[in-house]
Amino acid sequence: VTGAPRPPDPLTPALTAARDLPVGTIALDPRTRRRMRVDGQLRATARGFTIEAERVFSNCPKYIQRRQSYETVGDRVPAAARHGGELTPAQAEFIAAADTFFLATVHDHGADASHRGGNPGFVQAISPHELTWPDYAGNAMFLSLGNLLADPRAGLLFLDWDTGTALQLTGEARTEFGEDGERRVRFTLTEVVESAAALPLRWSAPEYSPANPEPGR
Repeated sequence: VTGAPRPPDPLTPALTAARDLPVGTIALDPRTRRRMRVDGQLRATARGFTIEAERVFSNCPKYIQRRQSYETVGDRVPAAARHGGELTPAQAEFIAAADTFFLATVHDHGADASHRGGNPGFVQAISPHELTWPDYAGNAMFLSLGNLLADPRAGLLFLDWDTGTALQLTGEARTEFGEDGERRVRFTLTEVVESAAALPLRWSAPEYSPANPEPGR
């Protein structure tokens, strides 16, 4: 990979000092609903970084919203990152409108990155410090839930596919079971980083996955 995040990005210190750093990554193409996870060891290079893959596998297209096209917004200038210890009302609304986010987890031998998707409203900010979302039936691998059981630390990334705003949350998560057997994940945040115009792309409106349940069901 060539290029690097801007200095305010939380990843910058790790990438610049990385030598055999365990990482989890995910490549997702909204146009084709394809996704692939690559976990391995990261090493910094003069132009960016390289990953020596230890585990590579694809997941099914469930819950991925199709976005047919994108354009590069050449005059978009990233704003300075805003840090906080709780969600603002605007950030809570941003999360409630989301149809996609990315989830980072860790385990004793490395890290993993995964995707979560659904119709808007599937993930909710129930307080300035807590989020919750249903664990929809997926590939029955339970990698993220297994990692959280062993180590509750987690990172969440929400994107605005139109404006390029990125919302990064760090904290801890745990799985809860309802009386009807439904699995839900409850996330308690410790830090919020909001970066306006962080991404140079503007994507077309989503075509929601036919696998998405209605929120609340």
